[in-house]
Amino acid sequence: MRDFDESTLWRVSEFERVRLRTGESGFTPLEGSTVLPETLLGELQQLEQIGQGKEVLEVVTACLRHREAALLCLQCEGLVWPVTLFPAQMIYHSPRDLAQTTSTGLTHASLLSIEPPGVRPPGHNLYERVAAAEHYRPLLPLLWLLALEGPRTELLHEISGTVAYRAIKNPSEDGLSMNGALGSAAERLRRETVPLRTIAQWPGMNVERASRLLNALYLVSALLATRTHPAARSAPGAARGLFDFFKSLR
Repeated sequence: MRDFDESTLWRVSEFERVRLRTGESGFTPLEGSTVLPETLLGELQQLEQIGQGKEVLEVVTACLRHREAALLCLQCEGLVWPVTLFPAQMIYHSPRDLAQTTSTGLTHASLLSIEPPGVRPPGHNLYERVAAAEHYRPLLPLLWLLALEGPRTELLHEISGTVAYRAIKNPSEDGLSMNGALGSAAERLRRETVPLRTIAQWPGMNVERASRLLNALYLVSALLATRTHPAARSAPGAARGLFDFFKSLR
């Protein structure tokens, strides 16, 4: 497989052939550790236990929470998108902008693998694996896009359960915009602290759209989720969240 800096996206069939032959994705890892950090691995294993180990948005959220860089190989429209997250720098590396995919393609995106990064972030003192500058992009727009248009239709486990929500800033401050019902709901959330079921009943909203909005606000640090507010309620028909799963292990 070509160098990670190339702008070519590989077909899933080629990716699988390389992985079958070598046991790896084909993207050369950096010298040093060939495994992910233990803290991140631990959370990924917990996600596996509840059947969420291949959920793109859950895995992305885990990387953000631990501020750990990782290479995610995503399948989208029959192609493999190698996306390297750098949460500490709030950027990501990809041969092409993931926003170029269609909404339908992004909705059906799936996680093929997660592994240590194959490139370093710009400005790193060990510059030999810093890729072309044009392949690094701001992370916030990607998080926003994955939450609003990606495959996950339910609340992230981190913010699910018996919770009330409030928006703590306008996403437009970070250059993120919404139109129609989502925009109105986001603005209303700056004035009210309410559960998911209430948001789902607002004009133009439903449970899925409300869940996507809350996930998006959470990922861009624009959401306050509280379990102690009098308005906190469980999501309609929702499964137990990761918070409740951890409680059950105590």
